[in-house]
Amino acid sequence: MNALVGVATSFGLSAAAGLNAYLPLLIVALMARFTSLITLQPPYDVLTSWWAIGILAVLAIIEAVVDKVPAVDSVNDVIQTAIRPAAGAVLFASNANLVSEMHPALALACGLLIAGGVHAAKATVRPVATGATAGLLNPVVSFVEDIVAVITTVLAIVVPLLLVLVILLVTGFVLWWRRAGAHAKKVPTG
Repeated sequence: MNALVGVATSFGLSAAAGLNAYLPLLIVALMARFTSLITLQPPYDVLTSWWAIGILAVLAIIEAVVDKVPAVDSVNDVIQTAIRPAAGAVLFASNANLVSEMHPALALACGLLIAGGVHAAKATVRPVATGATAGLLNPVVSFVEDIVAVITTVLAIVVPLLLVLVILLVTGFVLWWRRAGAHAKKVPTG
């Protein structure tokens, strides 16, 4: 069950990194530092250090500001072409460590491809949106991308855990139902 949770979380986190490299990394770092929802194993646990959290926070703020300025956002997308897939690779590998059979290179490649694909789609659509609105909607589009990255990150962490909880509850209910049904057959009536 841990493997399923780890892989589901890894896919969601790397997809979020395709939209924004630093927000998912920052959220994971903070959640790993302050909650038990995520536990990062070495070498990825370095993300939970205060200096890493500080750097990620500064980079997230810079990207949030730069990505809302027409023309500058296109330059940012070019720079992020290497960074977002790398962030996705780190996020996938850091959470896929629950899957002991998965080779780290495969985990990194999966994250790279997922984040790279999402980034490629974003980088393709953004210039069209900029051209169609003369850049006036760039701040809105960027803000929506940031919100989607945050929501995707949180859901990638929480939903697989909720799925496991639902599976356990349903299994418990089915076992209770069978036991109650078997008990009802043994009890004579009237």
